[in-house]
Amino acid sequence: MVAGRDGGWAGVGREGWQNYNEIRGRLDQGADPEVWRGGRPLHQAVGVGSPEVVAELARRVANVDALEYGTTALWEAVMCNQPDNARALAAAGADPWRSLIGGWSPGRLSLAGPTADLFTVPEGERGLTEAERAASQEGKRLVAALGDLCYEGTGLACVAGIDAPEAVRRLEATPAAGQDLEELLEDPSEYDMDEGLQIIGVTTVPGGCVVTQPWGYAPQMPGVLTRLSKATICYGLYANPKSGNQGSIARNGTIEGWDLHPGGGPDVDGTPEEVLASYLYRYNGVAYSCAFVGLRLTDARAVVGPPDMWVELPQRDYWTH
Repeated sequence: MVAGRDGGWAGVGREGWQNYNEIRGRLDQGADPEVWRGGRPLHQAVGVGSPEVVAELARRVANVDALEYGTTALWEAVMCNQPDNARALAAAGADPWRSLIGGWSPGRLSLAGPTADLFTVPEGERGLTEAERAASQEGKRLVAALGDLCYEGTGLACVAGIDAPEAVRRLEATPAAGQDLEELLEDPSEYDMDEGLQIIGVTTVPGGCVVTQPWGYAPQMPGVLTRLSKATICYGLYANPKSGNQGSIARNGTIEGWDLHPGGGPDVDGTPEEVLASYLYRYNGVAYSCAFVGLRLTDARAVVGPPDMWVELPQRDYWTH
């Protein structure tokens, strides 16, 4: 086999990267260990592949610490919580202490995660600061408290410093009740999204409150966020079933960020705090959104229901604030 434009990796999916015999066979037949769909095979393998495949690829590349979008394969192994793959890379010569995004190295980042003993910390290498240790501990607690919740299709607004009654007052919402509400809650899928868009749940939580809509995006509409965020900060999330998590930030009545990706990887120009949050809450957009504004939920009720109260938003244009 001669590696073509696809590097010789055409047809390799998740299971393929776990199959040592297949990957070694492709490499022996000419697959390029440096090229995969415009990226690098090693970066792909560390997230979904087996340690044996990772070790084989690491043995064949020219530089085990080559960069893809600003990170090494070892960074990706740590970020994806693949400790066995990280160990395989370290054994192949990858550098755990190379400074990358936000000044973090893979090794120092791992100190904040579930396998803090992943690498031996060399003498003189700084560990976590007190603030970083506290963020790590809270991250683990929050993720555990929320549990393995399914939130696809859910809209949220996480608001710091105000309780549920104050959120209702700011939104000028009114209590929702009656058979129409009961039927909507019993099976939201039976309704067109627009039919239930005015109904939201509001719950007081430690640190503030959560506005939720398990079937729609209403809490993240700009007109909702700007009203909720007066003299405080609010993080909005819509878990779009078609395109993934969409996040937004509102501060003191102004939208500061839009089309963000809570639960995704850090930006290459991310701050140290943003990188750490991306690591602690990878693949968990709800936890990221709550943590961003300092909400300390003790369970998932504020997200999935039942909330403290169901209320109805007044009819207005929420897209022009």
